[in-house]
Amino acid sequence: MRRLWYQAGGWTILVVVNDSTALTTASSTPPVSPSTEPPYPRSPYPESRGERHDHRAPVLGTLGLFTVLLGAALPLVDFFIVNVALPTIDHDLAAGPALLELVVAGYGLAYAVLLVLGGRLGDMAGRRRLFLIGMAAFGLTSLACGLAPDAWSLVGARVAQGAAAALMLPQVLATIQSATAGHRRARAMSLYGATAGLSMVAGQMLGGVLVSAAPLSSVFGDSAGWRSIFLVNVPVAAVGLVLAVRTVPETRSDRPAPVDVRGTLLLAASLVTLLAPLTEGRAAGWPLWTWISLGLFPFAAVAFYRVERRADRLGRTPLVPPSLLRLDSLRHGLGLLVPFSVGFGGFMFVIAVALQQGLAMSPAMAGLSMTPMAVAFFGASLAGPRLIRRHGSRVVTAGALVQGVGVAVLALTVWRGWPGLGLWELLPGIAIAGLGQGLQLPVLFRIVLSDVPSERAGLGGGVMTTTQQASLALGVATLGTLFLALVPGAGMRDALSVTLLAQLAAIALTASLSLRLPRAVS
Repeated sequence: MRRLWYQAGGWTILVVVNDSTALTTASSTPPVSPSTEPPYPRSPYPESRGERHDHRAPVLGTLGLFTVLLGAALPLVDFFIVNVALPTIDHDLAAGPALLELVVAGYGLAYAVLLVLGGRLGDMAGRRRLFLIGMAAFGLTSLACGLAPDAWSLVGARVAQGAAAALMLPQVLATIQSATAGHRRARAMSLYGATAGLSMVAGQMLGGVLVSAAPLSSVFGDSAGWRSIFLVNVPVAAVGLVLAVRTVPETRSDRPAPVDVRGTLLLAASLVTLLAPLTEGRAAGWPLWTWISLGLFPFAAVAFYRVERRADRLGRTPLVPPSLLRLDSLRHGLGLLVPFSVGFGGFMFVIAVALQQGLAMSPAMAGLSMTPMAVAFFGASLAGPRLIRRHGSRVVTAGALVQGVGVAVLALTVWRGWPGLGLWELLPGIAIAGLGQGLQLPVLFRIVLSDVPSERAGLGGGVMTTTQQASLALGVATLGTLFLALVPGAGMRDALSVTLLAQLAAIALTASLSLRLPRAVS
């Protein structure tokens, strides 16, 4: 005997089938079945209401998730991997301070400027396709970096590498948003947050090890160390391509919007006029162009906002729709991501310089000093989902307080023990700070994208990663400039202590803003 329910109009019809006979009864009360509920909360956007993940929807499996997370790790690793290699690049290529800054800033600027555009292109042409193109381009540009014959060639290859990363990274979040649902999406977002944080720390660790190990010394001689940090990406990208072809499903927006050329150009102008002078100004001696550029920044930013708002009102789809910022979760999450990333980016740059130049550590030792941070971050990330279910967004507040304690302990250690510090003396402060960071970053990513519908997954991911990347670069530019400007007059110890106190101010801002988050985290 089989029972089949059908709905017609306001009636629910039960058909009982037994061999060749059927008995039909009707009832106005439908059966209660878990399958009648959508597997995840409906989006507030009208165009995505009623969407469900059924058997025909693309599904991101475990190996596919690993593959896209690998694609998320590569760009972040390469943002930080050069920090410990800058002295050897300077020695081998006679780069000088200004070009060394461009090696870092060229990548970061291209990356930040093109991220939102990369997300839009993925929505239009297919996220898997753009992921594959970005991964292949990242491998090729990494090869160009590793083979660069001079400093300017390295700068150009780094700019191209940043552009490739901007094509690849937005597709990761968009694919997760579009091909997962419910607890699988929550788990995937937690893993993305953990991957992002670990990649930033692991980049510095890996850079130190590769620079010191110089595995390609028989081919490149004394320059093998810094070249290895780029060439290692080539086989990793090749493996990622093979896996992506087989395991990553194709997704795209059902209603792709055309590229917003005016918005893209104005966003690029806004970021370049702010970040370029802040990054290059100190090394170049603050020439006139840096002040002109900073003066143009507010005009470019205001023009970008007005163009985007007008396009939004006319029913077009701008590069960054102001209406997207009406999502409380996205707006509040981005507000916290900015001070967190500014402090994180500045800290990682400053600590790499201080340990090598102030404590005369080798690149390998300077990189390995971040191991306690990576271990603590990973442990906090694993515990995060369980803590979020119990305490919601207050995990972010607790994480900021823990991070603040760690930075304060590190500042006190530097003040009292410099220059006789070793890895064991630095371990407590670095580990506690990493624990606090691990409690914050994965949760922030989940909050930012929690209400963004799959129709705008590429856009939401691009906005978030652009904010994160621009803030990381801003942290290097501001806290790094503060530290390097203080060193000649105040000495390494005092300069590092003051910079750590400045980071404490950013942490305090994150903690206070986190109190405005809704308690529940979806």
